[in-house]
Amino acid sequence: MDIQIGRGKTARRAYGIDEIALVPGQRTLDPSLADTRWQLGGIEREIPIIASAMDGVVDVRMAVLLSQMGGLGVLNLEGIQTRYADPVPVLERISSVGKSEFVTLMQELYSAPIQQELIIKRVEEIKSQGGIAAVSATPAGAMKYGKVVAAAGADLFFVQATVVSTAHLSPASILPLDLTQFCQEMPIPVILGNCVTYEVTLNLMKAGAAGVLVGIGPGAACTSRGVLGVGVPQASAVADCAAARDDYYQETGIYIPVIADGGLITGGDICKCIACGADAVMIGSPFARAKEAPGKGFHWGMATPSPVLPRGTRIQVGSTGTLEQILTGPAQLDDGTHNLLGALRTSMGTLGAKNIKEMQQVEVVIAPSLLTEGKVYQKAQQLGMGK
Repeated sequence: MDIQIGRGKTARRAYGIDEIALVPGQRTLDPSLADTRWQLGGIEREIPIIASAMDGVVDVRMAVLLSQMGGLGVLNLEGIQTRYADPVPVLERISSVGKSEFVTLMQELYSAPIQQELIIKRVEEIKSQGGIAAVSATPAGAMKYGKVVAAAGADLFFVQATVVSTAHLSPASILPLDLTQFCQEMPIPVILGNCVTYEVTLNLMKAGAAGVLVGIGPGAACTSRGVLGVGVPQASAVADCAAARDDYYQETGIYIPVIADGGLITGGDICKCIACGADAVMIGSPFARAKEAPGKGFHWGMATPSPVLPRGTRIQVGSTGTLEQILTGPAQLDDGTHNLLGALRTSMGTLGAKNIKEMQQVEVVIAPSLLTEGKVYQKAQQLGMGK
């Protein structure tokens, strides 16, 4: 139901992940029976969790480790890894600089040119170690490096922007990326994003997307919502885009997964996103906390180095455990940020969902007090959900 903001302007109420809760049904099952498998571009993964294409989150080592564990990591092709042959000292500068010097340092470091030979090298490094080579670029980067990525043997190509659409208007001097043509010509699956509406999701699927990323501005290090005023809370955005996926499947018989991207910190966040209709999630800051992460306890967004209008900041997330502890346990923290897969399986067991498709059908209620009700002592003592 629309709400009147003022004369001539109405708005629809949208909900964030923190405002909803999942309702157990009449059946429960042992968590070991919960099947979390999903597919993206014909590649099956046991864990429906993807590590974001951010320089503080994924490098070659992380991409390989995530692949070995049953997950997926996406490498940023327009970041530090493809601008510097040895990215280690560059990443150390980013993690050591003060708050006031951060933006100018990032603009300096990211002004170094992208080297095509490093794109090829990084893909080959991931593949040679048995990893899935999933890579990401902006639409402009996709136009420039798409053929290089395909020739290098990458498995998946993510085309990402703050907002992406099939109806982009450019100045006469700039040729925009034709998403339909790009998807048709690329010999590997192309995942498109980001979006937050039913209509755009449907258009991206019709353009040939092998997957669609949902989320504008909810990321821990992203400031796009504050800078641009743009975004839709994730629970509503995911539900709308999942509806487009279902309608597209009914119309064509082709199932295109929807991936909730950003704003997810705990296992409960992941569970709620899937219950809203997501097939998988993409997360950044939870993986940036891994001891193996290239950011060394820091995390920053893909738009942070913009020379014109940075939309993001560097946040200190710390190093709280190994990648294995964060993804599959055993958990050493009490706040839901460790053993994300275990949390998903336990939630599915509690809700009686045998697989991802059944998890998408569980009952959801509006519950703004879900995270605060009865948690006075946790909040006072900064424990568990009170952190």
